[in-house]
Amino acid sequence: MTENELRLLMAESIQKCHRVIFDKYCNYVYAIVINVLRSCGSREDIEDCVSDIFMKIYKRLDKDTSFSGDIKGFIAAVSRNTAIDAYRRISTKNMRNISIDDDNMETFGSDERLIEHTEQKEQSRIILDKIKELGEPDSTIIIQQYYYNRTAKEISKNISMTATAVQKRSSRAKQKLKLLLAEAGIGREGLI
Repeated sequence: MTENELRLLMAESIQKCHRVIFDKYCNYVYAIVINVLRSCGSREDIEDCVSDIFMKIYKRLDKDTSFSGDIKGFIAAVSRNTAIDAYRRISTKNMRNISIDDDNMETFGSDERLIEHTEQKEQSRIILDKIKELGEPDSTIIIQQYYYNRTAKEISKNISMTATAVQKRSSRAKQKLKLLLAEAGIGREGLI
């Protein structure tokens, strides 16, 4: 989106401008947030962070109608900074909430459980890295479909494709992902 397109949309309707920005950059923002929060954030934390990011973007654009510069770069900076702040907040909260008397400590009480938990986190990290290797729009389709349980129809609205095209891309992306995961040594139990 160019600076002139942004100004024309703002002049036409602020709500329409917000909608266009959301539709165009939603997946981009999700990718940044997931990358930062995947190790500590829940699905709700990620959703909250994305909402906060768009609110910050809208406030800035509403105040500064003479915006100049790269809108995608601006959105990336706001997304990254907000996600990092959320990461710090969530990590600090998680550290404060764990105590020796906490029932959750029993979960990690044995070395076997700790090793199992660590292996699961590492496997999740590898899977997300391999999903990123699929490239766009395949990585977005897989993340939306399997991490957020969205249908092909819902995904198609976000990425400007037909639902049939999303289903075909998803099928091909899953096959490619299986090969990438097999190369990384992750068996069928780790597959989506």
